[in-house]
Amino acid sequence: MMKSPRVVLLFLDGVGIGRKDPERNPFFVARLPHWKNLLDGDVPHRAHSRILARRAAAGPVNATLGVAGLPQSGTGQTAIFTGVNAARLIQRHFGPYPTTELQPVIREKNIFAGLLGRGKRVVFANAFPKQFFDYTDSGTRRLTVTTMSCLFAGVPLLRAEHLRENRGISADLTRARWPEMGYEDMPMVSAEEAGGHLAAIAREHDFTLFEYWLTDHAGHSKDMQFATDVLERFDEFLGGYLEDADPDHITTVLISDHGNIEDLSVKTHTRNPVPCIVVGTEKRKILDRIRNLTHITPVITDFLLS
Repeated sequence: MMKSPRVVLLFLDGVGIGRKDPERNPFFVARLPHWKNLLDGDVPHRAHSRILARRAAAGPVNATLGVAGLPQSGTGQTAIFTGVNAARLIQRHFGPYPTTELQPVIREKNIFAGLLGRGKRVVFANAFPKQFFDYTDSGTRRLTVTTMSCLFAGVPLLRAEHLRENRGISADLTRARWPEMGYEDMPMVSAEEAGGHLAAIAREHDFTLFEYWLTDHAGHSKDMQFATDVLERFDEFLGGYLEDADPDHITTVLISDHGNIEDLSVKTHTRNPVPCIVVGTEKRKILDRIRNLTHITPVITDFLLS
């Protein structure tokens, strides 16, 4: 019997396609063996942004959405996770959190709600500490699009106990920050081990999202060593994940909301296109349908419901 399709969405905050310039672009400084193996030795850059490799297909995706100014996370992530051009809707880029007027769009059109309504099993794989739940329980709506989408859709956010049982993933991959938050006995893992945990989570769900926001943080820092470390840690995670994620049954889509880390000569976001990398048997077909951020949700939804 054929297995139903599964999708893992790897969301990397603040990753654009920059120039092939090691003075400013850490992608050309960092050791990225798994990323390069996936793309037959290539790393996308402005002069070579579309790659059809044996295991994956990569291409540029427009993050500006036809709106002037620098793309921001609030509107960019709303576009990714709802399929609505949020920047055009409010006539500006805005972030890091979505505006009040975007919250009804997120409530009604987020990918989790749409898939749940069609009987699909969904999970946001990031695990959160108690401090985060204290914050949300206070009634705040100053939340990222991903967490807001889950709360609106009724998708339970994962907690420390899920992380301890390897049923959740730390945002920093290795759990190094958890002792600082009061979890002194939280077992540490390697980034590679965390990748294997994500593959196991994905086997139990139709749609799995993991968010890695340290890339955007590193981009704002303008610190080449920090940015290199962040990319190399993700590459180890990617290697562990790909080793255990069967591409015949799990399709992986990597996307970002705006550029940043690819150009450390500036502290701000960029207007560069963002990379979309698709791994799986339908990689080229899926990538060909994704031209801007609003295409992610409808393409994934169509694939899972086909």
